[in-house]
Amino acid sequence: MEDKIPPALVREIQERLDRKLREKEIEVIEYWQGQIAKILAMKPEGIGPLQLQVKKIHDMMSTRIQVLKREGR
Repeated sequence: MEDKIPPALVREIQERLDRKLREKEIEVIEYWQGQIAKILAMKPEGIGPLQLQVKKIHDMMSTRIQVLKREGR
């Protein structure tokens, strides 16, 4: 005979997982929002410095995506 996980336990685990995912998503968004806030606070003299900062954030995001993809294997 097969043991089944009680539906109440499945719901509780799903709720915990959903809550944790939301918390992590908030952390990620807050981090990148902070990075963009730094750019917004800049008083660049021309477009060049602004483009460099945007490229820096873009590269940081690309690096993070690569790390996460490697870890997910």
